[in-house]
Amino acid sequence: MSNMVDWDLAVTLGAKVAGDGPDIAPGAAASVVAELREGAEKSSPLVREFTGLVADERTAPVLVVDRRGWVQANADGFATIIGPLSEKLSSKKGPPSGLSLAIGSRVTGAEVGLLLGFLGTKVLGQFDPFFDPSGRLLLVAPNIVHVERELAVDPHDFRLWVCLHEETHRVQFTAVPWMRDHLFAEMNALLESFEPGDMLGDGLRRVSQAVRGGAAGGGNVVELLSTPEQRAIMDRVTGVMSLLEGHADVVMDGVGPSVIPTVDRIRAKFTKRRQGVGTLDRMLRRLLGLDAKMAQYRDGAVFVRSVVDKVGMEGFNAVWAAPANLPGKSEINDPDAWVARVLG
Repeated sequence: MSNMVDWDLAVTLGAKVAGDGPDIAPGAAASVVAELREGAEKSSPLVREFTGLVADERTAPVLVVDRRGWVQANADGFATIIGPLSEKLSSKKGPPSGLSLAIGSRVTGAEVGLLLGFLGTKVLGQFDPFFDPSGRLLLVAPNIVHVERELAVDPHDFRLWVCLHEETHRVQFTAVPWMRDHLFAEMNALLESFEPGDMLGDGLRRVSQAVRGGAAGGGNVVELLSTPEQRAIMDRVTGVMSLLEGHADVVMDGVGPSVIPTVDRIRAKFTKRRQGVGTLDRMLRRLLGLDAKMAQYRDGAVFVRSVVDKVGMEGFNAVWAAPANLPGKSEINDPDAWVARVLG
């Protein structure tokens, strides 16, 4: 079923679209890699002390990668996640073969490659929870160097700042071992709900209408292709992702002043950059749902701070006790409702 997407083409095209990133001498590049590894190592006890979350040491590897490495890692992840959907499509229509398979897989591979290539220039770091057995942390060195130069911030401070955020994600998943299976189950439920006719009929018609209308009220492509059942699942996933991203931002801001002298300057400049750098960039961010990603950082951080202010970090940590304690999308915007439901 993996032949339904030409993953080799996706990686090759994605790497070409992403490019190599900024010019940097080999010796300087090696220094950046070493510093990022050290930053992740240094961040682990800082995150543990601030959050109260205890994870076993080195349960998920840290990989410092280039853009192609990030594209390859995410292509591998996509291949794992969409396996059930591929099986479903095959069982309904019968497996394609010959020319139709070759053309279809290359078209889909090209689409995935273009998406990964665009994102491969943006992502600074990522925790990949679906890499067996315990996930892995990816730090994209050329993107980190590119952004620190673009923002004209202290590179050593910026690298540690990024590591704090990404290490928080590693701690979230390794200290809360059920989180990985929970998200994977939600993704499987979402993929199981897809029907080819819905995606290619009503869904594409909604996308077409949104494009003709300038996407004024249409949201992103994923939302436009979704049914009410799928949006309900995505609302739950949005609540979880808002929690994880907001929690990481709160950790960055909470720990940062004690170890990063220029953290206020970095935060101000980086927040402005998150809004997009041009018309095309902003349009792509909206269509791909990256605007929603930025809202996750903002809304999730407000939720975490509000709950911690009300019940303290120990009370907030009840959120990690069981899947039932996770906030839904509506509770992210109403922290008091979550406190009343979970803590009484």
